Amino acid sequence: MKKIILSVLLVTSSIFSTFPCTNLLVGKKASIDGSTIISYAADSYGLYGELYHWPARQYRPGEMLKVYEWDTGKYLGEIPQALQTYNVVGNMNEHQLAIGETTFGGREELSDSTGIMDYGSLIYITLQRAKNAREAIRIMTDLVRDYGYYSSGESFSIADPNEVWVMEMIGKGPGNKGAVWVAIRIPDDCVSAHANQARIQQFPLNDPENCLYAPDVITFARKKGYYTGSDADFSFAKAYAPLDFGALRFCEARVWSFFNKVNKEMAQYVTYAQGKSTDPMPLYIKPDRKLSVQDIQMAMRDHYEGTELDWRFDVGAGPFNSPYRWSPLTFEVDSVEYCNERPIATQQTGFSFVAQMRSWLPNPIGGILWFGLDDAAQTVYYPIYCANTEVPEEMAVGNGDLLTFSWTSAFWIHNWVSNMVYTRYSDMSVDMSKIQSALEEGFKTAQPNVEAKALELYKKSQSEAINYLTQYSNRQVKDGVAEWKKLGEYLMVKYVDGVIKREENGTFKRNPYGLPASPIRPGYTNEYYKKIVEQTGDKYKVEAVN
Repeated sequence: MKKIILSVLLVTSSIFSTFPCTNLLVGKKASIDGSTIISYAADSYGLYGELYHWPARQYRPGEMLKVYEWDTGKYLGEIPQALQTYNVVGNMNEHQLAIGETTFGGREELSDSTGIMDYGSLIYITLQRAKNAREAIRIMTDLVRDYGYYSSGESFSIADPNEVWVMEMIGKGPGNKGAVWVAIRIPDDCVSAHANQARIQQFPLNDPENCLYAPDVITFARKKGYYTGSDADFSFAKAYAPLDFGALRFCEARVWSFFNKVNKEMAQYVTYAQGKSTDPMPLYIKPDRKLSVQDIQMAMRDHYEGTELDWRFDVGAGPFNSPYRWSPLTFEVDSVEYCNERPIATQQTGFSFVAQMRSWLPNPIGGILWFGLDDAAQTVYYPIYCANTEVPEEMAVGNGDLLTFSWTSAFWIHNWVSNMVYTRYSDMSVDMSKIQSALEEGFKTAQPNVEAKALELYKKSQSEAINYLTQYSNRQVKDGVAEWKKLGEYLMVKYVDGVIKREENGTFKRNPYGLPASPIRPGYTNEYYKKIVEQTGDKYKVEAVN
């Protein structure tokens, strides 16, 4: 386990300046086919993307589990091991339970350096122990109650085939073991999202079917001086994570962008997303249409295109309309601070997934972790079934790391291609998206037949069905990564040295003598040339020579 943890995420001191991670959530009546869906982008410049796997195991009474902080690998302590653990692949277990997270930080004084349970360990330990979302909430809150909560404020997405929940949690500070928290069930016909800012405002105090909370979540806020009003008016977010400009523009803006895509009425909150208003958006909304897994995959690739926050056409986008800016997130000119946008899709993603849970299918077939490495906008979401017993070599822990390139690593192959695309985005992204679409459309087309065969096998032998799906997933990853490597080779040849090779019917053209045809020399757009002239005046003007 330590080997996994050492490669994951940023140290805590860096989290707040990078605003990592985005989750999107869809209730079963808000999806096209009745699936529950959650997504997660694990964003960090220090995260090496891998597909984790813990096989189901039995343990003897008295065995202990060592806990290491997910961000840093720091040893935190040990807790009693469960007698029975479940198979976990990535962030989903064999019972179709999936968990994601985003860090909101919140009040710094509430971090407890003496706790044992950090947020990452909470996720993966709970996935090994819980069968459904409500059980996961109980286990997570019991763990921090008994062993202390080591991390800062955190929002969790917790979903099973029937229910989708958002739980927000923050510690009580040194000397106060445990945490205060609220968990809200997202209505089945609604969608929600969170992105590094606490989002639960007022919540029902007498509706345990749809809202669970720590007994002292309000009294503790009163004790600390964070709140003085009535219980009914208490807001978790306002008490424990007050808004500032960054919380709005870098965090809530991502939630708004998703909401804006699925409900036209959410356009009214654009000033909130821009950091100009503090009137909060709702925790969840009803979408104008039912959503598919593919819709959520595309939402994870969002750069604010077509909105007031679209930044592909200013000088920072360069000559090829890039929706990316390099770190840091803010910069200063003449003692005035400015910012870059922070969209859902970002270059710093280690891995992302769209988890699909289906109640009408046996668990090994119903749960799919659509899993991708690197930037969500330029990844491929491969189908990984929740009971799979092996991880594909291309995604396996130990196949490369952030300091060791590997030509068989999906993370490195996708990064290799992405970092080419970044240099000439408007052109290369078109080539990239063709292969991305072809692969993902292939998975979608094959899915009904694959699952029909798996169901047939399942009726005879559950283990045979699981083995079949495991081999299917691993084969798709192997073939897909090979295609992505070919894409990288193609991009290198087509765009080398700033010119573009001519093509005909998918083949690079040659002249009548067998040599490469004269390449296209596209230069830049007229808009970009105008920007050069505006900045440089007559410096590059071609003058008549007498």
